[in-house]
Amino acid sequence: MIVVTGATGNVGRPLVRALADAGREVTAVSRHAAQVPDGVRHFAADLAEPAGLEPALAGAEALFLLLSGDLHAAGADPAGIIRRAAASGVRRVVLLSTQGVSTRPFGPTRIAMRELEDAVRQSGTQWAVLRPGGFASNALWWAGSVRDRRTVAAPFGDTGVPIIDPADIAEVAAACLLDDRHSGGVYELTGPEVITPRGQTAAIAAALGSPVRFHELTRDEAKAAMVHSMPAELADDTLDILGSPDPSELRVSPDVERVLGRAPRRFAEWAVRHADAFC
Repeated sequence: MIVVTGATGNVGRPLVRALADAGREVTAVSRHAAQVPDGVRHFAADLAEPAGLEPALAGAEALFLLLSGDLHAAGADPAGIIRRAAASGVRRVVLLSTQGVSTRPFGPTRIAMRELEDAVRQSGTQWAVLRPGGFASNALWWAGSVRDRRTVAAPFGDTGVPIIDPADIAEVAAACLLDDRHSGGVYELTGPEVITPRGQTAAIAAALGSPVRFHELTRDEAKAAMVHSMPAELADDTLDILGSPDPSELRVSPDVERVLGRAPRRFAEWAVRHADAFC
């Protein structure tokens, strides 16, 4: 049985489906009740309290660990989840980390994630670490303004990074959970091209078949909007990368193709698949 945390999100949902389609027994973990595919067990748990995850881990052979905000919650013990997983007999852990661990290793957010990576390596389990850059699905932040005003409002309109489709992250995660060949792998995951917010806006307009205007925000305006959905520290980290990516953050990684045998999906493909969200 494979336990997937963050199971209702942009990575977890397609990962659960991929594992179920592969015929594996899956337990989908999320903070709240959720619909899951037929045959998948759902378990509600707050990952900021590792003890609550123990019943889901009973009998599990593998764990996909996605913490996001739970990594930064007051009193959180994310390494405790890994210790409890190993003690429960979990043999493989795949951790969703972040590209910033290698590209900007000294910020508090990345230090915490580096410590979690180290805990996975020292757990005695087989392991793999995924380090994605920016997510294509972050464009969903713009869905309301596109629906209401046919406008995308974002900072740094002409500065791009090679953002990745979360569906590609999910496919890589599935491969790492199912295939021993990926044990001990650290994979940097990017899309196939650098694309700017202005370019993303054009791709969304093409998917909708109607014009969408781009409005450039200041950094302060962008942060004020972002802190409603993430810690202020993480918002600053994100804006640092989006506003001034270094050469390593502009690099298109070969790792998606190395694992999946195909190139990563372009943002335009993501926009077509998610066009309904902007209508």
